[in-house]
Amino acid sequence: MNYEIRSVLADEWEKARELRLAALRDPVAHLAFLETHADAEARPDDFWQERTAAAAATGEGRVRQFVAEASDGRWLGTVTVLVERPTDEVRFGDAAKVDQTHLVGVFVRPEARGGGVVDALFRAAVEWSWTVDGVRRVRLYVHEENARAAAFYRRFGFVPSGERVPMPGDTGAYENEYELLRTV
Repeated sequence: MNYEIRSVLADEWEKARELRLAALRDPVAHLAFLETHADAEARPDDFWQERTAAAAATGEGRVRQFVAEASDGRWLGTVTVLVERPTDEVRFGDAAKVDQTHLVGVFVRPEARGGGVVDALFRAAVEWSWTVDGVRRVRLYVHEENARAAAFYRRFGFVPSGERVPMPGDTGAYENEYELLRTV
């Protein structure tokens, strides 16, 4: 399968919305995302427009969304990178102790799984992370029951940090933090 990894463009909000809704229909969405399909589908167009514009290369640089785009223009997968600094408001998990990025919204369409798409998306996300001034660490959270995702993160080089946070809205469930430290 031929595809290109690139940043979203500000005006591609309809494609970004469609891919997010597809992700939220995935059978493990309840383990991977903190939003329901119904809630996302109900959001107005201006929400999607602002979200996509902020994550584009022309945005403020605090968020970057990467997509895998097939040669026919269809988006096969995505990952979003949030820049976090110790002085920032906490979005999810524990406050940043160092300048870091946080990978969220990881999704690859079922028909594109197993073909290296997620690896390519993660390479782009991590490489971009190291270009952000001061970033020394990349982190992500994975639901304790999401073994498929955890296995991929470990294979990619992420290791458990030992931190974990309660899963919002799910008493008794936790998200484990994984990290990748800059080695240079």
